[in-house]
Amino acid sequence: MIVPMKKIAVIVQQKETDSTITGLSKLGAIHIEHVQAPTGEDINAIKDNLSLINDVNAILSSPEFASESVPVGQKPLTDWKFIAKHVIDLYKRLDQLKEYAATLKNRISEWERWGDFAPEAIQDLAGKNVYVKLFQIPQKELKNLPLGLIVKQIFSSAGLAHCVIISKENIALHFKEINLPKLGLKKMQERLSEDERATQKIRQEIQNHLVYLPGLLAIKKELEKKLELREAARGMAQAGELSYLTGYIPFDLLNVMEEKARKEKWGILISEPARDDNVPTLLRNPRWVSLIKPVLKLLEIVPGYKELDISLVFLLFFAAFFGILIGDAGYGAVYLALTFFAQKKLSKKIKDRSAFLLFYGLSFCAMIWGSLTGNFFGPELLETIGIKPFVPALNEPKVMQAFCFFLGATHLSIGHGWRAILKLPSLAALADIGWICVLWSAFFFAKMLILGDTLPDFVKWVLFAGMALVVLFTNPQKNMLKGIGEGLGTLALSLMNNFTDVVSYVRLFAVGLAGVAIAQTTNIMARGLGDGIIMGLAGILIFIIGHSLNIVLGPISVLVHGVRLNVLEFSGHAGITWSGVAYKPLKG
Repeated sequence: MIVPMKKIAVIVQQKETDSTITGLSKLGAIHIEHVQAPTGEDINAIKDNLSLINDVNAILSSPEFASESVPVGQKPLTDWKFIAKHVIDLYKRLDQLKEYAATLKNRISEWERWGDFAPEAIQDLAGKNVYVKLFQIPQKELKNLPLGLIVKQIFSSAGLAHCVIISKENIALHFKEINLPKLGLKKMQERLSEDERATQKIRQEIQNHLVYLPGLLAIKKELEKKLELREAARGMAQAGELSYLTGYIPFDLLNVMEEKARKEKWGILISEPARDDNVPTLLRNPRWVSLIKPVLKLLEIVPGYKELDISLVFLLFFAAFFGILIGDAGYGAVYLALTFFAQKKLSKKIKDRSAFLLFYGLSFCAMIWGSLTGNFFGPELLETIGIKPFVPALNEPKVMQAFCFFLGATHLSIGHGWRAILKLPSLAALADIGWICVLWSAFFFAKMLILGDTLPDFVKWVLFAGMALVVLFTNPQKNMLKGIGEGLGTLALSLMNNFTDVVSYVRLFAVGLAGVAIAQTTNIMARGLGDGIIMGLAGILIFIIGHSLNIVLGPISVLVHGVRLNVLEFSGHAGITWSGVAYKPLKG
């Protein structure tokens, strides 16, 4: 559920501003809303320090330097700014060396076919009236060159002869002349080796600074807290000798806040948030429903304060979509094992187990759906040992497409049904009932148009009734004619969208079928290589590579399709725009 919020103003004497902010941060209950833009030299200085420490932490935390093969100890920081600037300077030097090395490699590749020569020697010869130039000349034009030239073809490419031409005069030919390099090939190779040694030395020096990373991360947290406190103080408004701040507090923490205010002798004013207030959203659900939080956090989406908390519906349908899109019990078992391994390796670093528990649940969903359809690393393996699908009909395309349409109509109807309940006792709830009628009419029309089923006679009456409810009750509080006009506009804009939204759930069938096809093709290729040890090993390699590809692509398809059906299709019908701001109380 979305926790109800109260708007609160805290009023104190100006001299008590800092102590008040400190006290509120220890309370950890108020989401601050700055009365004025927080500015000041102290804030700018903290931001500069944060920018510096973020840059150095990004370098030291990157996989290029921080890996399991590099032990990370801990060393106290005496002057963190000096260390940070030194590491950043080293990284800039490293970056320059990488760019120059890439340029050198390109130049070496370009001049390798010319061979090694000294460009400065060629320039010295020009001072003695001996001119050595490099040209690209079409092969058919070589015979037409002026007499008296010494022409040596070094190599040819794409019909062009790459030549060295020696003459006693500074000639100009109507062909492309190639400018001499600054360094000869051997010197370029020597310079590249020197740069690679310097690069390795700098990389090692940066890795030696990994011992400061824990201290730098701790300083970053301190600076972030300090910035938050300073901005809260600078964001307070002044009125004479008084200062005040505003913010939002969960309704169930008011007693704690009032007790704190009496103890500290603060003045507080509590009110209901206004309609245009930017109230933060705090989601509070049972632990098992909160398993969906890692997905919402990954997507960086928060429902608006006035919107619905669809965490439960999101979790249930996301789990169902995961099972259908992955669709293989073997892959589910692999995800289960990988989740267990990741938890063992990262449990000390990651205290919140929600992500692990979510993946355990999703893995079981894939295993359940794979058992229903008889897929275990493809559909053949279980058949060879006599195990049949629990629900063979789910492997029939027509049945599966109809199921996807049914799932879509159900999912979207939940959104409108929820909105209708919240609108009661207003007649506007009938408009959402009308949209439910339209959605189920779209379900039957999809079966008729795509699957060739007969359209039941009652469907047209359900559709007409739904359309009438939408037209009449989209906005029943307005003038009747204006309300009907608004309803007609809404119907015209959204009627076809309802059909396409229901049909869009067929993506679950299509993507799941593609995964099964890849698994099936992999198994056929692995079995079709023939007998013998070498062919057997090659078959095992194909089996591993093919199924690994599916295992990697599976979660990506879930993020693309499974998330979309919840965040776009369902949310659109439930009236959720994900425009909320997460509740972040001031904490010390």
